[in-house]
Amino acid sequence: MMTTDSPGLYIHIPFCASKCPYCDFYSLKADEETKDRYTHAIIKNIILKQEQHGISFPTVYFGGGTPSLLGSKRLVEILRKINKSTDCEVTVECNPSDLCENWTPDDMLALADAGANRISMGMQSAIDNERKKLGRRAGKKEVAKAVELVKNAGIDNFSLDLMLGIPFQTTDTIRESIEFCAESGAKHVSSYLLKIEQGTPFEKVEKLLDLPDEDECCDMYLAACECLEEHGYKQYEISNFSVPGYESRHNLIYWDCREYLGIGASAHSFFDGKRFFYERDINAFIDGAKPIDDGEGGSFEEYAMLRLRLADGLKNDSVKARFGFEIPAEMLEKSRLFEKNGLTVTDGKNISLTPKGFLVSNSITASLLS
Repeated sequence: MMTTDSPGLYIHIPFCASKCPYCDFYSLKADEETKDRYTHAIIKNIILKQEQHGISFPTVYFGGGTPSLLGSKRLVEILRKINKSTDCEVTVECNPSDLCENWTPDDMLALADAGANRISMGMQSAIDNERKKLGRRAGKKEVAKAVELVKNAGIDNFSLDLMLGIPFQTTDTIRESIEFCAESGAKHVSSYLLKIEQGTPFEKVEKLLDLPDEDECCDMYLAACECLEEHGYKQYEISNFSVPGYESRHNLIYWDCREYLGIGASAHSFFDGKRFFYERDINAFIDGAKPIDDGEGGSFEEYAMLRLRLADGLKNDSVKARFGFEIPAEMLEKSRLFEKNGLTVTDGKNISLTPKGFLVSNSITASLLS
């Protein structure tokens, strides 16, 4: 049974000034002409979808890559063409270095005037030597300057990324980074463990990185959860924390297994019960390549897997309303076994994972659904 809510809109901007050594997202360098052509292709696809389906989007998310590298003029041009619902949440991912080097106060004001009301910045760490090890150009001062640029444009809803388990990091430096987030006025923090992805520069030199071991990473994650809570950030998803009321509405669409449209090279969609995606080829997208079918979406198993990422967990009433049946008794029984080890919480009807459980969420979810 599918939901009838309007879909969220995700727009992938695959441009980066340089490739971070840990990143495996689709991104590349591009000249101004390529950015123009890509912008026009994005707009053409958005207008087509709006005309075909009469959509008014409740959330818009520019991800990447580095969307801020597209420049405020192009971002504004795209935003002006989007049918946005009342109170639409519009998020733009920005790189602090790019904002400091290339954006003016007028650029940010223009973006806000076009509807952008949420900024997500790739800080990763407020400790300069940790940031440099991750290939980030800006230091703490530049991050602070970028934050002020955003706030001065009247955008007080901004998120900072915090990466855990990175070279040189300790629980003390994690606390220092979290304190920076709180002092800056960030309403949201995305805090996630470094994962060495196949084919990235970090994979080639992994043994030389002096990374913390698995137990140390677990300790760092739990320490971060505790410290974020102390500073007023409530955990609502495995890697996401916010001041109450400032949860990412767009990302909650994903985790509630609701529908969304993805536009751009490598962007994925879940719409009309189907999953599909564009290939990782910017020229193919510009030339009008059709998305590739990726099968059906929205099964109970998929829904449960995504909901168990949330601190709110899997709710029996929601399952019954959506699928016409209750959470299977076998799942509840297995959850009680995990509860004995402090990994889950269940009241006989609903299931949620604890912070400790989130560390082994893949194994727990696989067991519950097997």
